[in-house]
Amino acid sequence: MDSQFSALGERLRAGDLLVVNDTKVLPARLFGHKAETGGKFELMLERLLAGNEALVQLRTSKSPSLGTRLITQGGVNLEVVGREGSFFRVVRADSGSFLELLSSEGQVPLPPYISRAPARDDEARYQTVFAEKAGAVAAPTAGLHFDDLHLDRLRERDWVTPEVVSAVTEAQNRGGRVVAVGTTVVRSLESAAEDGVLRAREGETSLFIKPGFQFNVVDMMITNFHLPRSTLMVLVSAFAGAERIKEVYRHAVQARYRFFSYGDAMLLEAKAGL
Repeated sequence: MDSQFSALGERLRAGDLLVVNDTKVLPARLFGHKAETGGKFELMLERLLAGNEALVQLRTSKSPSLGTRLITQGGVNLEVVGREGSFFRVVRADSGSFLELLSSEGQVPLPPYISRAPARDDEARYQTVFAEKAGAVAAPTAGLHFDDLHLDRLRERDWVTPEVVSAVTEAQNRGGRVVAVGTTVVRSLESAAEDGVLRAREGETSLFIKPGFQFNVVDMMITNFHLPRSTLMVLVSAFAGAERIKEVYRHAVQARYRFFSYGDAMLLEAKAGL
């Protein structure tokens, strides 16, 4: 059924719990040159590590070796100190933290299909209205559909967000549904309930959700339209059913829906039998 996102409250009911991703997108892209050769590099943060280290992607004309020194456009010194698969570990070699470096000269990591340099207003536009905790290198795009007015309207229908585990338990006990805003929320909740019981958890997850997966927590999902043959397409197919997702995408194409980060969204219910 076609609808406006502003009508989301009409699709939910009292007692449902909306779970959002409150991570804030870091200005995670840096540029500079190699100290020894002057060759240019582009750095994309994967995640911050202990101390002044970070796990990153590095785009250079020649793959850097251990000990390679890098100088950012702002004159900050970095050094390649390790490698993990296709990623590199780099350390800030002078005073200050890596997070401070990103804050001072990092750029917003817009999706690669947006073929322009980030503008100043992208720092605000590529964040959700509930972004608080720094750490993401890409926006949880399902959350970009919300604005403050919309959230106020939903709160008027008795949705509150206490600690996640107790909130989910309370919602389930009162017969409410757990509505995940975005695939990251889905993976986080289901990772914390892999044995069937939701527990507080902090850390990374390697959970790959594919058809046949038993969903223990999430009843409904808000998500954008994803690329074909992607892991996110596999996830939504596991959640709502592959044939149903094919129908939804055929309709979206015919109705000229907008895809990707700044595009339209769909509200999915878990397929029967999960």
